[in-house]
Amino acid sequence: MIIKKKVIIAMSGGVDSSVSAWLLKQQNYLVEGLFMKNWEEDDKDGYCHAAQDLFDAQEVCKKLNIYFHKINFSQEYWDNVFKDFLNEHKKGNTPNPDILCNKEIKFKVFLNYAIQELKANYIATGHYARIIKKNKKNYLFKGCDLNKDQSYFLYSLKENQLKKILFPIGSLKKKQVREIAQKIDLKVANKKDSIGICFIGAKKIKNFLSRYIKKKEGNIVTTCGKVLGKHSGLFSYTLGQRKGLGIGGINKFYNLPWYVVEKNIKKNTLVVAQGLHNRYLMSIGLIAYKVNWINEENLNFPLFCKIKTRYRQKDIPCEIKYINNLYIKILFSSPVIAVTPGQSVVFYILDRCIGGGIIKSRIPL
Repeated sequence: MIIKKKVIIAMSGGVDSSVSAWLLKQQNYLVEGLFMKNWEEDDKDGYCHAAQDLFDAQEVCKKLNIYFHKINFSQEYWDNVFKDFLNEHKKGNTPNPDILCNKEIKFKVFLNYAIQELKANYIATGHYARIIKKNKKNYLFKGCDLNKDQSYFLYSLKENQLKKILFPIGSLKKKQVREIAQKIDLKVANKKDSIGICFIGAKKIKNFLSRYIKKKEGNIVTTCGKVLGKHSGLFSYTLGQRKGLGIGGINKFYNLPWYVVEKNIKKNTLVVAQGLHNRYLMSIGLIAYKVNWINEENLNFPLFCKIKTRYRQKDIPCEIKYINNLYIKILFSSPVIAVTPGQSVVFYILDRCIGGGIIKSRIPL
């Protein structure tokens, strides 16, 4: 008698995890679904769609005839993700909570729970990424659909975690995933992809944050110090932002739009300059910290590879220099727009993700 390997798949209620669950069944795994509740819905403003997502996840599991688990990780999310998210915003940084959510919740709390409590052999998620085994070592690679590749969000993983993870749709295109969902008659086949931080749409983040961070109005100034208007609180803005500044019209010289180039916390000023390629928005490099290398391997510095400083950005050739155990310096092959402290820089050699870190500061042009 062949004993099936048991996989617990994180069911989000979306098409990607739903098709992943079906594919695992086709591969003869013993599949069980699990829905993580990472936020307590105490609002009626439509920030959280967990109730609908839970319903969709249950319906898919029923349709696929797989056992369904429900677990509440809200406290862990608050302690390990959201507190950090708020603190970084208060410092004037722009953190990426999805990366921290993957690190602390999906591939730590959920992984440990599935392996230890539910006695699973593996966990699975609907990420567009691949794990490839070579010479008994597991490596993280970009998903085959480069337009949907999510390896950027997974750089904090370690090789010993990769051994326990499956990404069933990593070799598929998004179009193929939706086609499979339609073919097997899943109601979520055309469900819209979720965006923003784990539970909040990107457009609502400003209003949501104002619940937790006190608004402190200040001046919007040019790089020369000329006051152009008022901002509603520095946490509401990010480097490179153009829309929502409220300083167009009569303040628009040379007919070029204004962009955020700095958030001065001490003076509580939002600094702006004109034109997307203005020198104040360009960087020749950055300093990164909290660096993670996925595989324990001997790296020789300076290291020449490619990086992304934001999701879906084109790969940037660079040189990585070792500073000490805490920091590395990255020098770009050509200037890069809107390098943002708090965001992540992720390293690649060809299609293989080798690690990443948090942007501490940028090196201006």
